[in-house]
Amino acid sequence: MASHLGQRVVVAALAIPVAVALIWIGGWPLALALAALGVLGTREIYELARRQGIAALEEAGWVAAAGIPLLAYWAKGSDTRWAEPALYVGALWLLITLVDAMVRRGPGGRPLTAVSVTLFGCVYASGLLTFLIAIRHGVNAANRPSAYVALALFPLVITWIADTCAMAAGVRMGGPKLAPVLSPNKTQSGAAGGFAGAVVASVLLGLLVLNRVGWNFAVWQLLTLGAIVGIVAQVGDVAESLFKREAGVKDSSGLIPGHGGVLDRLDSLYFVIPTAAGLYRMFGVI
Repeated sequence: MASHLGQRVVVAALAIPVAVALIWIGGWPLALALAALGVLGTREIYELARRQGIAALEEAGWVAAAGIPLLAYWAKGSDTRWAEPALYVGALWLLITLVDAMVRRGPGGRPLTAVSVTLFGCVYASGLLTFLIAIRHGVNAANRPSAYVALALFPLVITWIADTCAMAAGVRMGGPKLAPVLSPNKTQSGAAGGFAGAVVASVLLGLLVLNRVGWNFAVWQLLTLGAIVGIVAQVGDVAESLFKREAGVKDSSGLIPGHGGVLDRLDSLYFVIPTAAGLYRMFGVI
């Protein structure tokens, strides 16, 4: 147990500064990092499917997982901001993937299932993370980079704080399980602690950090952000547990010492990042 905890601490100590640096730099380095995470997460989705006898069109999925963040930055964050080619590339990829399934699998090779899993894997593991580019490279990011860096880090930090509060509350208070079949270690007290931690962190960090780097969030907006992030982060965690329970595994992979796989480490963020981007859009800040 102590060794496992030590591995988690070491990995976190290395990963967090790298994540902050990539978001600070933004641009193609951030898009490339998201592409790499997307490919790794997509591979894990396909491995979970393989355990259930479903063979995805892996190469096509990896190409899409790598391409989604790169095309998103080209369309959203680059100097050209020209989205139309990205849409055509996406349509072309889908057509080629369908033809590939027809030729290689035939009616007996479960082509519909294969294409569905292939598409889901890259959209879930790569597409959802790509909303970070939409936040980091908002409409005025070139003139106010530090403000948009803070905006991009904000939901990530709230998620980390909520996760820590949930763990602390669950260990200290115990009580009924939140979702005993899907995630037997999570408790209702832990969920309440994580939600409270997200709300408090959102208000405090919003007023003390975001509003001091050029934003003007109202308290009700910060409360809304914290409350929704506090819920969807835990939903994302349980959703990823659902995939693993269906496949009969504890971790999505053993890639990250002490943490499991990419899906295990980013499970909450798959839900949090697009949710935060949508809320920012509603509030008119991106």
